[in-house]
Amino acid sequence: MGMKLPYNLQVILMACLLSNAGEAVAQAPKNVLSRLEVADVKTGKRTIVYEERRHFEAPNWTADGNQFIINSGGKLYTVPVKGGTMTEIPIQPALNVNNDHLIGPDGTWLAISASQAGSGQGSAIYTVPLTGGTAKRITPKTPSYLHGISPDGKTLAYCAQRETEWDVYTVPAAGGDETRLTNAKGLDDGPEYSPDGKFIYFNSNRTGRMHLYRMQADGSGQEQLTNDALDNWFGHPSPDGKWLVFISYLQDQGGQHPFGKDVKLRVMDLKTRKIKDLTDVFYGGQGTINVPSWSPDSKRIAFVRYQVEP
Repeated sequence: MGMKLPYNLQVILMACLLSNAGEAVAQAPKNVLSRLEVADVKTGKRTIVYEERRHFEAPNWTADGNQFIINSGGKLYTVPVKGGTMTEIPIQPALNVNNDHLIGPDGTWLAISASQAGSGQGSAIYTVPLTGGTAKRITPKTPSYLHGISPDGKTLAYCAQRETEWDVYTVPAAGGDETRLTNAKGLDDGPEYSPDGKFIYFNSNRTGRMHLYRMQADGSGQEQLTNDALDNWFGHPSPDGKWLVFISYLQDQGGQHPFGKDVKLRVMDLKTRKIKDLTDVFYGGQGTINVPSWSPDSKRIAFVRYQVEP
């Protein structure tokens, strides 16, 4: 019989397991309740779509508005927007998929970050049909964590560690040489294209605290968008280009985005740069909103809230 840790130590251990500079697959205690919710941007009204006593993460919203794609235990699943059950998306060869997965602009394929089971290598980027099938590896170097696809579907943007630095890179979606777009000291993460393809939004702690930035798609003209006392991660522009949703940790996380912290979702009006709270403070973090999760009509946002019980 193994020794059972006190509840507070279980939560701390889980946060450590799930926290890293990237988004690795990790084991979560069985007493985690995950809730997939949808928030209305105009009213703030929240609806629970699906909940289960297992750890799942990162809801993508399909272009037809009918399904979410989430990850759990190294696999990808679909969940109906109107509620239902999780259905696995079959992928070969066996991969440990993490919470960086995106849907191609034409809605027929996925780009995912994953490590190959038993390979001993870190996360690489793959493409695979939306309904599942054989995955094609795109990035030969690891670790690489996907976050953006250009609107024409030809280019992938990602965070990668090369030697000791974490920076933003791009690579052709069909495969090829990677291009480095940032070179600031610290962590540059979460790159995502604007709907018109002109900009890439990302987050960086180059000034000491994690904030949101924007740059031209070629890496030029880097500008800071947030400058407050919160830790701001993963800026996702709305399909209509009017809003940017992001997750804010209430406390400085030292360049990490761990699970099991007090967080809230906020939205920025990209015309005025004004920010408003979308949610109250809740228990979340890693896995809550790592991927683009806007509804196709830009009116709602999907995210995951967690609860851990003794």
